[in-house]
Amino acid sequence: MVKIKLYKLLSFIILLAMAAIVFFNQAWFSKQYDKMCSMYYIYKGDKAFKKLKLQKAIDYYSTALKLFPEHYSAWFNLGNIYVVYEDYYSAVDAYEQAFHYNPKMMIARMNYGIVSAEKLGDFDGAIEQYNEIIKTKRHLISIPFVYNNRRSYKANKGIAYYNMGVAYRQKSLYSGDDWRLQRQYLEKAKEAYKNAVKVLKKDYDARYNLALAYHLLGDYNNAGLTYCKAIQIAPMNYEAHYNLAILLRHLKYYTEALDELEKATMLITDSQGNSARQRYVFDVMNEVTRTILYDEEKDHMVDKLDNERVENLHVTYINGKLVASEALDKAILKNLRVCGSREIFLDRD
Repeated sequence: MVKIKLYKLLSFIILLAMAAIVFFNQAWFSKQYDKMCSMYYIYKGDKAFKKLKLQKAIDYYSTALKLFPEHYSAWFNLGNIYVVYEDYYSAVDAYEQAFHYNPKMMIARMNYGIVSAEKLGDFDGAIEQYNEIIKTKRHLISIPFVYNNRRSYKANKGIAYYNMGVAYRQKSLYSGDDWRLQRQYLEKAKEAYKNAVKVLKKDYDARYNLALAYHLLGDYNNAGLTYCKAIQIAPMNYEAHYNLAILLRHLKYYTEALDELEKATMLITDSQGNSARQRYVFDVMNEVTRTILYDEEKDHMVDKLDNERVENLHVTYINGKLVASEALDKAILKNLRVCGSREIFLDRD
């Protein structure tokens, strides 16, 4: 009997203690309850997001974040949805909340920078976030054959440098007629691109934009060599061929300029058809051709493939069309990748 009374007394004391804990920590328990409810709404939001039911996803995420605003992944997803709806101000606000609650959420900072610069013209805000990505230190984890975050960490820095270069170049375009200010921003863009290509060694866009920055700053040797590097990385992209041709024409290397213009014209024709850009390249090519003919340099049309190689590069007749063989495709690609003017810029050093 005594044991039963002691058991009841002990149970009463425990219940009383629990009641006291709840009473004096009501805010904490209420927050935990809200957090559990929030997780349910986030689950529903994620499910709607995957099914591209975006308005439902917004409603679920918004409800969840009212209950538990610290859920940075929900803020990030909300930002991405606002971008789809072209509500860019709401998007950057959501991304800002995401990295406010998780300062090391680099993807939220990256998206904030891209939307700020590309859609809102807030170049300084974008550059600030790219700098945060670059200077944020993360623990490098490497488990052989299992996990290695070194590559993703370096890639994020490289992309941040590249995007920073784009933002500075855009700032230079909005500097009006102030060439001093334009040059200042272009120099910063160039330095950002140089840091980017140290990491993104095989990235065409980073290399091409670095070449363009050199070109605009009047550093023609480095511009030419970097255009050539971009061509080696992605020979099927016409921009580097075309800009290199413009540079060579400026330096009065007309034969080499025409060679690059022919490649650029072929690539535009293949990818874009009869566009205004294609017609413009044709006009430039005609101008260079007239200059060459005037200078009696009439050997510029010599084929790059010698007779022996041409004989071995067969074509096939399929459904009324001539289709190049694999060997010819490889030869064309090799010809596009060759930057014949590279020696010019090496000799000018």
